[in-house]
Amino acid sequence: VLELLRGMQKGSEDKKKSLSCLRWALQNKKTQQKFVRLDGSIRTLIGLFTSSLADIQMEAGRCLHELSHSSDPAVAEACLPVTSYLLTYLSGHSVEFMELCLYTLGNLVVESEAVRKQLLPQGIIPVLASCIQSPHEAVLEGLGYVLSQLLQAKEAPTEIIPLVLDSVLPQHMLRLVCSGLKAGVGAAVEFAWCLHYIICSQTSNTVLLSLGALPALTSLLLELASEIPLDASEGLELLVCPVLRCLSNLLAEETGCEAQILDERLLVALFLILQCFLQQHPFIVPECLWLLNNLTADEPFFCSALLSLDLLPALLQLLSCSQTASVLVLTVLCNIAVKGPAYCQQLHQQPVLPLLLPTLVLSDPKVVGQCLELLHLLFLYWPEAAADFVRQSGHRALEQHQSTPELQDRARALLDMVRQPLGASPPSVCQTTLS
Repeated sequence: VLELLRGMQKGSEDKKKSLSCLRWALQNKKTQQKFVRLDGSIRTLIGLFTSSLADIQMEAGRCLHELSHSSDPAVAEACLPVTSYLLTYLSGHSVEFMELCLYTLGNLVVESEAVRKQLLPQGIIPVLASCIQSPHEAVLEGLGYVLSQLLQAKEAPTEIIPLVLDSVLPQHMLRLVCSGLKAGVGAAVEFAWCLHYIICSQTSNTVLLSLGALPALTSLLLELASEIPLDASEGLELLVCPVLRCLSNLLAEETGCEAQILDERLLVALFLILQCFLQQHPFIVPECLWLLNNLTADEPFFCSALLSLDLLPALLQLLSCSQTASVLVLTVLCNIAVKGPAYCQQLHQQPVLPLLLPTLVLSDPKVVGQCLELLHLLFLYWPEAAADFVRQSGHRALEQHQSTPELQDRARALLDMVRQPLGASPPSVCQTTLS
C-alpha cells in the first residue's frame, strides 16, 4: 500500500498505473482499513480526484468508489473530505463520471450518519433536484440509488423527507416512475422505492396526493398489467412490487382515497398480475392481496365488483398459496362479508364453505383464526350458511379447536351459533377486527 501511494505521487504514467493497482487492492477489506490509516493517503487520492487529467481523475474516482463499498464506518468517515467534490462533479458533462460519483455518494450515505449530516448542509437535495432532469438513464438510475439510501436513513422523516418534499423531486420522481415502461425500468424501480419510503414514513402524503400520485400510480398499474401477458420480461416484477406498496400505503393512511380510484379495471389488473407472477415470483402475491385488502376494507364498490366480475374463484385458489396469502385472502373475504346479508348470501352461493373446511383443519392459528372470523360473519348475516356448514360436518372441525388457547373461545361461540335452530337470532360474538 505504501509503494502504491508513492507511485501515485510520481509522474502521470506511474500515477495511472499505481491508481489502477490500488483500485484492485482496495477490494480487500483489510487493505481499505490500512489505506485510510496511512497519513496523507486520502489527501493524495482527493488531489488526484480533482486533477485536470480526465483519465487520472476517473481512476482516482474508481478508487474512492471501492472505498465507499466498505462496511467499516471508519472508512466511510475517512472519505468525508471528498463529499463536496462528489457533489460539485454532478454538474459535469461526463455521464460515466457522474454515474461513478452518484454510486460513490450512495454507498457512503448507507454506511455513515456523519456523511449524511455533512451532505445536507452541503446542498445534496438541491443538487439531486437539478440532476433529476438529466436525459441520461444511467445518471437517473444512480440518482435514484442515492435518494433511496437517504430516504431509508433513521433521521429521514425529520431531517431529509421534508427537504425532499419542498423540492421539485417528488413531481419528477412520479413522472419517471409512470414513464418507466417507455424511458427505462431501472430508474423507475429506484424512484418507485423512493416514493414508497416517503409514503410509509407517515411524514405527509398531502404533497404526493396533490401531485396526483393516486390516479397516476393506478394508471401505471393498469398499464403494467396490460403489458405483462405480451412480454412478461424479467425485471418487470421489480417495478410492480413498489408500485403496489405505494398504492397500498396511500390507501391505508388516507381516508377517502378509494373514492379517487373507483375503477373496477384495477381489480382485473391485480388478478392478471397475480396470474402472471404466481409461479416465478410468488413474493408479488401478498403485495397484490394487501392492496386488494385495503381496497375492499371500507369501500363497497370494490367488494361488489369482485363478486360481479366473477373474480372470487381466482381469489379462493390462493388460499393454499402460503400462510401470509391465506390470511390475506380470508381477510378480503371478511371485508366482503362484513358489508351485510346480501354479500354473505353471494359468498355462500359461490360456494365458499367447501373451501373453508380444509382451512379449518390446519394447525396454523393465524389462518384458522381468520377463518373463524369469516365463518362468524357468514353465520351472523346469513344463517343458512350455518345450517349448510353443519350438513358438511364443519362443526367437527370446530370441535378440535376447543382446546387451542387462542382459538377456543371463538370456536365454542361458533358451535353455539350452528347449534341454534335455523332462523333464530344468533348472539353477537367474536368481534371482527379488520386491518
